[in-house]
Amino acid sequence: MTAKPDKTNRYLLLITFVSAMGGLLFGYDWVVIGGAKIFYEPFFGLESSAALRGWAMSSALAGCLAGALLAGIWSDRYGRKKMLIAAALLFTLSAYGTGATDNFTWFIIWRIVGGLGIGIASNISPVYIAEVSPAAVRGRFVSLNQLTIVLGILAAQIANWRIGARFMPDGLVTDIAVGQAWRWMFWAELVPAALFLLFSLVIPESPRWLAVNGRRDQARKVFSRIGGASWADSELAGIGRAAGEPVPGQGLALLRPDVRRVLVIGVVLAVFQQWCGINVIFNYAQEIFSAAGYGVSEVLMNIVVTGVTNVIFTFVAIYTVDRWGRRALMFAGSAGLAAIYAILGLGYRLGVSGWPMLVLVVMAIACYAMSLAPVVWVVLSEIFPNRIRGAAMAVATSFLWIASFVLTYTFPLLNESLKASGTFWLYGAICLAGFLFIRRYLPETKGKSLEEIEDVIKGRP
Repeated sequence: MTAKPDKTNRYLLLITFVSAMGGLLFGYDWVVIGGAKIFYEPFFGLESSAALRGWAMSSALAGCLAGALLAGIWSDRYGRKKMLIAAALLFTLSAYGTGATDNFTWFIIWRIVGGLGIGIASNISPVYIAEVSPAAVRGRFVSLNQLTIVLGILAAQIANWRIGARFMPDGLVTDIAVGQAWRWMFWAELVPAALFLLFSLVIPESPRWLAVNGRRDQARKVFSRIGGASWADSELAGIGRAAGEPVPGQGLALLRPDVRRVLVIGVVLAVFQQWCGINVIFNYAQEIFSAAGYGVSEVLMNIVVTGVTNVIFTFVAIYTVDRWGRRALMFAGSAGLAAIYAILGLGYRLGVSGWPMLVLVVMAIACYAMSLAPVVWVVLSEIFPNRIRGAAMAVATSFLWIASFVLTYTFPLLNESLKASGTFWLYGAICLAGFLFIRRYLPETKGKSLEEIEDVIKGRP
């Protein structure tokens, strides 16, 4: 067993929150477009083209995929810190550029730039936090990244709501609102993006990356500052044992049977987190709540309600992930969503409208926020071997963004062909399949060092 840290200090919390600011920008940039679409679609004349509306909504995902792939390759080569700085710079450029343009092509380009930042942050922020955190609290600290994601989502929802109210006080979409409201929704991201860029310059490099790359003295200093000298020596000893095996190039290493098995688990979990369907509620809230009988102003307010729920139940995950374990929360999330979707689909089929449907949507978000949303990121940050963690994480997060693109692109098509009821029943069936996969293949990682998890995955005693 790994040694316990001699101390837990504010330094660990500080560098964790700085890294997790990538999650905050991830959440804001990902969701802000959902409220802005009410205004930018008429500005760019997209109402008559479903294809262009879908491309405007999903274009950032192309950047997410590229960002995740590049981050995995480059972070193993150049370090985690440089990738966090790159993500912060991309978020800053995208926030300004998206709001400043009058040209739809450049709107799409800046959205893809923001997607690059999301892809990098989604890969690197949880990995960095996992690599600096003691085993006993690692789940809690990696879950802080999910907390900042949902805080970013809530910030975007509140910004959309308040900016929308400022430009349409009577609840009517005016020409002024169409011309300006969506710009300020994107520009509001500039403040946290600039702060993330500033703070990411001063945090240390990941000590595990330093140790694996032969800079053990620097790694010892960082570990010692986090948990004391004896804990630092214990962590370095575990890293040394794991690094004692010859490892081929990253591409070949990913094909080794022991790595291939855990990579498949990671990919399936990443895809499942998206295909469980909850993110369509954030991206297509207008359609979902309109189908339940709500108007434009009520939709924006309901979106804030879902964001508050998301934050509250993420705190539940932070409290329970190192107590109940990863498997228990994943079981609860997949089974709970399957049941809620069954009832939600029935409600749409029977024509139920108003607050009962809002309650069901809030329940689904609560279930997701305390389970699949944070725990998948925790598991992905834990299960891959040290030397190829960046590359393996890149593969998993790339599949996550591909799955997200498929989810985002297909929802309007499914909603048109299967209606809302059939669409949510389909997501419920996927959740049931995910429950069975987790039960069969996911090992428990609670309380183990990253090197001990590597031994468990490889079948060592």
